[in-house]
Order: sequence, then structure tokens, then C-alpha cells
Amino acid sequence: MVLSTPEIKYTKIFINNEWHRSVSGKKFPTFNPATGEKICDIEEGDKADIDLAVKAAREAFKLGSPWRTMNASDRGRLLHKLADLIERDSDYLVKLETLDGGHVINNSRMFIYAAVSIIRYFAGYADKIHGKTIPMDGNFFAFTRIEPIGVCGQIVPFNAPILVASLKIAPALCCGNTIVMKHAEQTPLTTLYLASLIKEAGFPVGVFNCVPGYGHTAGAALVAHNDVDKISFTGSTEIGKLIQQEAGKSNLKRVSLELGGKSPLVVFDDADLDLAVKCAHEGVFQGQGQICIAASRCFVQEGIYDRFVAKSRELAAARVIGDPSDEKTLHGPQIDEKQFNKVLDMIESGKKEGAKLETGGRRFGNMGYFVEPTVFSNVTDNMRIAREEIFGPVQQILKFKTMDEVIERANATHYGLAAGVFTKDMEKALTFTQGVQAGIVWINNYFSFSAQTPLGGFKQSGIGRENGEDCLHEYCEIKTVVTAIPQKNS
Repeated sequence: MVLSTPEIKYTKIFINNEWHRSVSGKKFPTFNPATGEKICDIEEGDKADIDLAVKAAREAFKLGSPWRTMNASDRGRLLHKLADLIERDSDYLVKLETLDGGHVINNSRMFIYAAVSIIRYFAGYADKIHGKTIPMDGNFFAFTRIEPIGVCGQIVPFNAPILVASLKIAPALCCGNTIVMKHAEQTPLTTLYLASLIKEAGFPVGVFNCVPGYGHTAGAALVAHNDVDKISFTGSTEIGKLIQQEAGKSNLKRVSLELGGKSPLVVFDDADLDLAVKCAHEGVFQGQGQICIAASRCFVQEGIYDRFVAKSRELAAARVIGDPSDEKTLHGPQIDEKQFNKVLDMIESGKKEGAKLETGGRRFGNMGYFVEPTVFSNVTDNMRIAREEIFGPVQQILKFKTMDEVIERANATHYGLAAGVFTKDMEKALTFTQGVQAGIVWINNYFSFSAQTPLGGFKQSGIGRENGEDCLHEYCEIKTVVTAIPQKNS
């Protein structure tokens, strides 16, 4: 079944629960990556629009505003209402996510389901964020208040916009903050529709604002703005470093960063081979490889290396490529021409540097931005494909001998986002888990996570965490209050 093209309902800037044209009058196009054809034009926000959005968010955060005086339990009820509305419109959102982002239809469904789960999880936390009483020396009573940070600038990438937007929106609003969101210029449609649902759910004016635009204009203005108290960014390590520098130059705003990865997946000789091959395959080809936690370095112990390569080649060659709105399709397009060309360039570098191309490596079809699922064997650590984040459907299979060797090689990167290990020996698994530098490690599975499990990176893969209870600290300030206790005269 091929889905019909959804109607495009929202293309403007969302500020103070109203839709606006850009101050400059400019627009930019968004394209269907499966065909390369333009879907529609979107209002192009820049510094002037960011200023208006931040002003609205700051006004909504003032003491005495409807948002600041709202009961915490009522904030939770609003988030539950938002989740209800996403569920109500899930069929439409699935079509929209597939059209604008090129995600295969089953992945889009998974994103919507995950977004609902995340919002409901944090909705339940809204009235459970509280401080502590402290047994302080002397005649004092001390306690802490947990308070929202303020205006949060949130920058969302193209690869799973509604899912990542929910990862940022839910904890920020749960804690009582206000938001200005800038989504990727490649995929504005689902985030703008989400803004309409936030209004429909009944969130007060100015609590959530959404400014479509480019990173070097709208995004840069948001990061540099002195009335923004926190930036949450998901994207490349290169841009993350620039954001951290700019945040320090302006008002020293709080920053959390979920950045790039070159995640190792290690398969020992005693692993369930078929399970390991399947999980490694999905770990790198899910979402056309456009996932920060992709298992893009696959280390396989020498005793099963040849069999692993053969099975991986067969599975990749059989992966169904085509129209992402077709239920049978497993593999869609890269997001745009720039990313498409980057992936093909990385594949060429692998060939030139001596890796063996097992399957794929070419463009698929004559329209859109499809790259065949590609498998390289005989990959060595010094090759570009083994060092740089490709963000595309390219599996690199490397050979190793010992535990000590593979831990050292797995850690020989400036990234540290995710890792996986396959073995029937739990002692081996836990030894690897302790030794590897990664924010999340999967044992005999890959890509398993939920609203309850924190996600974030070591080293240059980021700062802070998203998801889980630990994420709430990213959106709160701790205020200590000390009261003197009057003493009775003797």
C-alpha cells in the first residue's frame, strides 16, 4: 500500500500561539527527499523573528503569568492532553514525517509512538519535582527549591524531528520552562504541526514558540540571545562546539549537547551469529544510517569473521529500497543532495583506501537521494570510513582478536555516544561494558531504549542527557534557602 500525500496545513512562524509571516518576508523551500521535488515554501525566520519569539517566551515566564502560577499537576495534565492529540492525529503525522523526512513508513510510526511515550512519561513527573530539607549546623532551617531555568532555546535535527522535538519539549515544559524551538530547515513540517497541537491542548500564550529557518541565521541568533537561559542542541559535534563557544560569549547560558557518534558494535566468537548479524544490520541501516547512535564500526572476532561478512552482505543486498510511503519498503532516501553526495564520497574513499566493497556502494534509481545499503569488509582503523561519522547506510566490518585489543580500538575515537556487545558470556559482556567509553551500551541487542533510559555521550559526543529522570536536571536550577531559627532567652 502506498499512502496518499498529506495536506500541508502549517508553514508559518509560531509565536504567542499565533501564526506569523517572517519579518523579512523571506521564505525557503522544503523538499521530498524521495523525489527531489519541492513540497511547499516555509516562512524563513531570522534574528528579528527570534527576538520576537524570545520576547514572547520571556513574557510567559514572568512571575505572576498564567504559566508560572499554574499548578504543577496541571502542567502534567496539559502534557497528557498533548499526547492524546498526537495519538488522535498519528496517521496524519506519520504521512507528514515520511513525506518531509524520507523515513520509511514503519519508522515514522515508531517515531510517533515514541514521542507519545516520552511526553506521557514526563507528564507524570510534573508534580514530583521537589527539593530537600537539609540538617544544617547551627540554629538554622535549610531547604532547597527546584525551579525552572527560564527560556529554553531548543534546536532539533532533521533525522527524527517529531521524536527529538518531544525529547526536548516534554522535560522542559514538565519543569515549568518556556521554549523557543528552531527545527532543521530540511524537515519543518511535523514540528510546525506539533506547535498547532500545543495550542489546541491549551498551553498558555508564549509558552511554546517555533521559528523555522537556517542554522547560521535563526539558530545562531537563538544561541547568542542574552534572554535565552539554556540551549539544548542535537546535531553534529562541529556545530555543538560552536554553540558552546557562543553560549559562553553571550550570557553564559546553560548548554546540553547530543552530538555525533562512531559507535562500536563488538561481536565475540561465542555470540548468537544470526542475532548479531541482524542487530548489526539494523544498527547501521535503520533510518538510512542517519542516526547518531548508528553502529557504524562493527568489530567481529576473527573466528567468525568470514561467516559474519557473508551473512551481512546477503542481508544488505536483500534490503528493500524504494518509496518510503510503501509498507514493503525498508530503506528510504538520504535527507538531501548534500548528505547524498557526502555518503557517496565516503564510499569512494573506502574503495581507494583498500577496504573490500561487499555490496552496494552506488546510487539507487534516477530520482531522489537513494544510496544502496553498503557493506565494507577488510576495514582498518586508519581509514576515513572507520574514523569519520558518515551518517549514511555504510557498514564497516573490522576484525579483532582479543578483549583488550577491541576495547582499546573501540575507544580510539573522539566520540563516545553508544556501543554494543554480542556474546553468550556475561563476564565478557560486563568487562567490555566497563571498559568502553560510551553513554549507552547494549548487550545482545541494539537500539533498545525508552523514555525511562538516559541517552547522551562521553567525550565529544555531547554534554548532559536526554530521557529519563536524570534529564530533568538539565532544565532546573537548585535554590538553597536558609532561615534563622529564633532562640529562646534562658
